[in-house]
Amino acid sequence: MKRKNSFFALLVFASMMSTLGCLNAQAQTREAPDWRKLHYLSAEEMQTPLRSSINLSETPAPTAPRFVAEFEPMQGVMIRYPLGIPVSLVKSLAENCQVYCIVTQGYQSTARSSFSNAGVNMNRVTFVNAKTDSYWVRDYGPWYIFADKQPAIVDNVYNRPRANDDVIPGAFASFLGIPLYGMNLTHTGGNMMQDGRGHGVSDELVISENDNNEANVRQKMLDYLGIDNYHITIDPQGDYIAHVDCWGKYLAPDKILIAKLPQTNSRYQYYESVAEYFATTNCCWGYPYKVYRVEEPGGNTVAPYTNSLILNNCVYVPLGSNSTYNERALQVYRDAMPGYEVIGVTNTSSSIQWLNTDALHCRTRGIMDFNMLFVDHRNVLFGTQQCGRDSIAITSKFIAYSGKPLKEDSLLVYYSIDNGPYQTAHMTATGNPDEYVGYIKGYHQASEIDYYVFGADESGHRYQQPVFGELDPHHFTVNITVMRGDVNGDGEVNVADVTALIAAILNSTPVDLAVADLDDSGNINVADVTALINFILAN
Repeated sequence: MKRKNSFFALLVFASMMSTLGCLNAQAQTREAPDWRKLHYLSAEEMQTPLRSSINLSETPAPTAPRFVAEFEPMQGVMIRYPLGIPVSLVKSLAENCQVYCIVTQGYQSTARSSFSNAGVNMNRVTFVNAKTDSYWVRDYGPWYIFADKQPAIVDNVYNRPRANDDVIPGAFASFLGIPLYGMNLTHTGGNMMQDGRGHGVSDELVISENDNNEANVRQKMLDYLGIDNYHITIDPQGDYIAHVDCWGKYLAPDKILIAKLPQTNSRYQYYESVAEYFATTNCCWGYPYKVYRVEEPGGNTVAPYTNSLILNNCVYVPLGSNSTYNERALQVYRDAMPGYEVIGVTNTSSSIQWLNTDALHCRTRGIMDFNMLFVDHRNVLFGTQQCGRDSIAITSKFIAYSGKPLKEDSLLVYYSIDNGPYQTAHMTATGNPDEYVGYIKGYHQASEIDYYVFGADESGHRYQQPVFGELDPHHFTVNITVMRGDVNGDGEVNVADVTALIAAILNSTPVDLAVADLDDSGNINVADVTALINFILAN
């Protein structure tokens, strides 16, 4: 009997402990991070300090830095092994460019076998031996810049206490043989996107992780990365990760993709606020961003559509668990990026599946083309432009990072007037560094003009702005304005105008009265000539 009571007591105790264990587990599930989402900090990591500024070895800032955008030309893409992406995606990436795989020597043969068995072109795979703690190369990988037209890497304090991950930028700088600049700022690649022309976007996580010193954050971003217009927004997702690539994405300097939730979702208005911010904020070309929305169902449905990778002429989009939303997402990309190949990527692995807070973009990172040709036409014409009668100047910089000469006969303005066939205007040097000008001609009052700028250099690199070319060019409407007295329509009032006006009076040659009838009498006469001469003498 005593034994039965003892046994019963043990059962009750075990039951109580089991219940307490379940309650504790529920509490941990509710209050503590989900360790399966390794973007979270582990319990041990929460007690580990980040790399200090002393260990970072902050350097003087680079000269004239330009932080290259994801949609610019890439020579390669970084991944890490063991993989966080399907091996089928590795095969596809290797068809696009060189794949740089970070792997330890101990795992390299396994990685090689895995890739070979999947049909990966091994001539397009370069193994970089280094230790890592995770596969989130987007977050800890190098930030590539041009510093005074030379390739370089900017290293920051990674916002996770993962020592091996944190030093990967230095390892790649050594591997690639390019300079490394240390920036004493806590940051992460998933919370940074940039347009390649001085504009950047992060959510407010970057402020809170840097002692809430916004002025310091902005100064560092300017000094080391050339970001002089830094859009720091709320985090509409409101999840643990607080990374911009989980809810938004630059598609071009003037295009931005923002996720959209159902109105019934508690976060709906946060997303709408961010979308409204960009829709009313000017891009680097002087007009408000073109905001594209990609629908996500919300809840537990996987739909990580903004977490895509732009790689040269391809866009790799992680697909979710709802086929209808998948197809809508792919169509948004097709509409926003004409001429690109939009590739949906399914991930059925139970161990590395896509999550709404962690998908394809988080696990890859492009390596910029060190020899790219950069077309930088900043003074974009849009809306209604006040133009002279003769021509419209289009100026652009062309920077051949290869160091090779530009092909002078291949620096062109392509333009179409009123939906007519495209014409070309050759561009010539203005005398300013790297700057060229070409002229659009043959238009009329209220003409609709589409145009884009194209260049090529002797290294074989070519580029155009906008990158979509004829499929989505710059666009503006002409409003011809002529100075009173500018009879010959050259944009100036000068002796040629006097000559033309005198000839018109003596020979009764028809002349546009709106231009030549200076005294508004309705006739071209000596008084008009006198007025024009006096104007010229006075100026």
